[in-house]
Amino acid sequence: MLDILKVNTKKAAQILKQSKHTTAFTGAGISVESGIPPFRGKTGLWSKYDPKILELNYFHQHPEDSWEIIKEIFYDFFGKAQPNKAHKVLAKMEKYNLLQAVITQNIDNLHQAAGSKTVYEFHGTSAKMVCTNCKRKFDSKKVNLENIPPKCIACGGLLKPDFIFLGEGIPVEAYQKSLEEAENAEVFFLIGTTGLVEPAASIPYKAKYNGAVIIEINPERTVFTEKITDIFLQGKAGEVMKQLGEYIFEED
Repeated sequence: MLDILKVNTKKAAQILKQSKHTTAFTGAGISVESGIPPFRGKTGLWSKYDPKILELNYFHQHPEDSWEIIKEIFYDFFGKAQPNKAHKVLAKMEKYNLLQAVITQNIDNLHQAAGSKTVYEFHGTSAKMVCTNCKRKFDSKKVNLENIPPKCIACGGLLKPDFIFLGEGIPVEAYQKSLEEAENAEVFFLIGTTGLVEPAASIPYKAKYNGAVIIEINPERTVFTEKITDIFLQGKAGEVMKQLGEYIFEED
């Protein structure tokens, strides 16, 4: 019996090797194998925690309550996560000039931890904190979270993680760079993203409109699969990327 996944993975590897400009577009699914659950779904974070902790108004009105949960999720738990094979293969692709950029909807900093250099964080990052008063930014690892909520050492203002809360806009530079990638990419590589969160979900459509080949890795079919995907590789991100990497770097 013909192994469709194997055939399609080899085909995708060939396309990726020939592409002059490839952009990866990643979502929560790429980090699941690193132990980070998605926000939505039956096992998602919002099935356990109230999403109001990340509403901007609630955060300002109840900073201590919000920070108690933020610390537990994003620093105690997420802080222990390590990059998996999918993150590492993307970093290796960039090293060999087979990948020009990663656009990620994730805030976990795992792409950078794996070695990726050009990463546009569409929703910001938990690796930094920003003062809500003076706007100064700090390395999260250097902020003392023993006493919450943490305060700015410069002005005493309230610190918040430097990712977008409900009620905040997308970081301007990340949004502009994402649009540029959608315009320039020959291949747009979707990994672990279902296309349900806007405005991020609109970016792959712009890439398709501009002529990019869409390669998608997901455990199940998505709205992207049905509408714009050219090659669908069904499976877990780490497992599929491991096989894809072997085909891409088979001569190494």
